[in-house]
Amino acid sequence: MKKTEYSADVCVVGGGFAGICAAISAARTGAKVILVHDRPMLGGNASSEVRMWPMGAHGKNRRETGIFEEIILENMRRNPTRAYPIWDSVLYEKVKNEKNIKLCLNCSVMGLETDGGKIAKISAWQLTTYKLWEISAKIFIDCSGDSILAEESGALYRHGREARSEFNEEAAPDTADTQTMGNSLLLQARQTERAVKYIPPAFIRKVSESDLKGRSHEMHELRDNNFWWLELGGDRNCIDDAEEIRDELLALSYGTWDHIKNTGKHNADNWELDFAGFLPGKRESRRYVGDHLLNQNEVQAGGKFDDLIAYGGWKIDDHPPKGFDNFAVPTRYFDCPSPFGIPYGCIYSKNVENLMFAGRNISATHAAMAASRVMATCALLGQAAGTAAAMATKLEISPRKLGEEHISELQEKLMYNDVWLPGKKRKISGLCLGAELSKGADALRNGVDRPTDEDGDNGYYAPLGKAISYKLKTPAYVKSLRIVFDSDLDRETVKGGIQEVRDCPTICNRPYDMPPYEFPTTMTSDFDIIADGEKLYEIRGNRQRLVTLPVDKEISTLSLVPLSTCGDEKAHVFSFDFE
Repeated sequence: MKKTEYSADVCVVGGGFAGICAAISAARTGAKVILVHDRPMLGGNASSEVRMWPMGAHGKNRRETGIFEEIILENMRRNPTRAYPIWDSVLYEKVKNEKNIKLCLNCSVMGLETDGGKIAKISAWQLTTYKLWEISAKIFIDCSGDSILAEESGALYRHGREARSEFNEEAAPDTADTQTMGNSLLLQARQTERAVKYIPPAFIRKVSESDLKGRSHEMHELRDNNFWWLELGGDRNCIDDAEEIRDELLALSYGTWDHIKNTGKHNADNWELDFAGFLPGKRESRRYVGDHLLNQNEVQAGGKFDDLIAYGGWKIDDHPPKGFDNFAVPTRYFDCPSPFGIPYGCIYSKNVENLMFAGRNISATHAAMAASRVMATCALLGQAAGTAAAMATKLEISPRKLGEEHISELQEKLMYNDVWLPGKKRKISGLCLGAELSKGADALRNGVDRPTDEDGDNGYYAPLGKAISYKLKTPAYVKSLRIVFDSDLDRETVKGGIQEVRDCPTICNRPYDMPPYEFPTTMTSDFDIIADGEKLYEIRGNRQRLVTLPVDKEISTLSLVPLSTCGDEKAHVFSFDFE
């Protein structure tokens, strides 16, 4: 057995959306990062191995931005048919392009060592190279979903459902138990121009029409739906019993397709099975305990926290532990506001000094986690955790101390990197505020980078070819500029594809005549940056919402000249400021 030792500032365990965003944000904040993931590809439940859509907050202008939106927009640019091979490559490229990240795929954590209340190093076995990695770091971020570092580190965690009496949660059972939401194996089908026969394997579970009551399974309905309800295992231990649960899910999923195809009742003659998952997607297992334990009542009250670092907006979506075998409605919903805030105290350990976490395993009750567990929310939590970890290592303090002494700086850094923190405004430099700005464009430096219920549009519609200009009172050194364009957060201008799921980065069941998706027409594609009459930048083919550019010189005037969009007659800009 070969042994490889590696030392980093930040070690991220788990390469789903939380881990991807944690690693990228830590690296961009200046930390040396290693990302350890036990699968051959990134994405977790969103990867082509599982194929669940990364969903998030509901409601107009609620879409998650930051690194999550950066990834989604890159996928929209490169992947007009929303195909999984392209999607996998987008996620891989985003991590590989960060020079401060060492990526270890096919690498499973086996154990760890502690020293003085901290994790000193972890051991991980890499299947492809037969290497044992021993990785030391200043801060570890567990984005594994299963909280793989919990037991051996001695970190406090919870598993199962709290009793209703503990937090007075409506969604909680009367008595605490160890049951969770279950696992799912997804199916995907492709429509053809001819009838296709399906001969099921011998191991299938026979499924009847009554078994499928309340579960969409007509092929014309499945254009904009998927098989998320193929779920089992929450009445057992989703870690200890994972192999047994997987086998039962395989029998259920192939048996369900047998019912859809071979009863002659579901308009499925011309549909063929295109993908069947063998890796179950988990909704819940172990959850860490931090300095704050988020509960249902806080979620439903909107999560008004001073140490806000992320937000959710999915309903409390509580699947019964028996899943498919519940033989009733496949999930219970409890309304909650979109957005609801999530505090910093939910993403670091209460008793292990250098342990953080992000994703579905944050410090929350079962009921609160039923809303915070979805992947777009996990991405925001990952970006917050990675940014905080990098800041803490730079300052040589613990994550808790960072929250006590530097929470405002963390929030400012997140907002600068296009993470919306509901109710907060990003600080604009005094130099920018003191400059004279083109008439009518003051919203570009108001510190809010999207439309909100409280402040309206928060943007400026600029005629193409006309400069938006700052004139400084006296010449001054400008370090950098920052622009936020309109990426159409609600995807209202995205044409083509299956319109019902135009906001998803991939699709489930694929009709043969599906046209490719187009890019949002609101995006400013071509623009120039001019300082004191000199063209600093000539940007063509932009497809990103957030653009930051170095200036690094003394100037008197600074202008943004939008030249074209992806279809709109004017450029819609939410921010143009400098420091």
